[in-house]
Amino acid sequence: MLRIALLAAGALVIPLTLLLFAQWPLRDLVQAGSRQANDLAQVVFALYMAVAVTAASVYDAHLSAHTHGDAVPRPWRRWAVFACTAPWAVFVLWTSAASVWQSVAQLERFGETLNPGYFLIRVALWLLALLVLAHGIVGLRKPG
Repeated sequence: MLRIALLAAGALVIPLTLLLFAQWPLRDLVQAGSRQANDLAQVVFALYMAVAVTAASVYDAHLSAHTHGDAVPRPWRRWAVFACTAPWAVFVLWTSAASVWQSVAQLERFGETLNPGYFLIRVALWLLALLVLAHGIVGLRKPG
């Protein structure tokens, strides 16, 4: 189920690419809508990256030094990853709680354009931290 959700979130790269590409013609040819496209692209990027970090962990696709010949991660590695990521995730959730709740409560807008949706970028921060924490906990529960 998690893998399906991660793959579905990966599809966000298509609208993100289109929105980023559309900014130039909207600004120079149409002379309208480029800022709205930029605001929407920022939201899509934040949500995409929030999920992409966990997806890279689930699919073992991080840029890291892999140990060859060790196909199954050892339990101590799972605990080490959890010990490094869980405190960070809890810290992010704790320290950002007030600003995220305030942003959501007032449906915060982008400062320059006053377009709605900036609060979604703050929600993406929580999504990132929650997914990292959940992945760490699930990793501890794996057999072996």
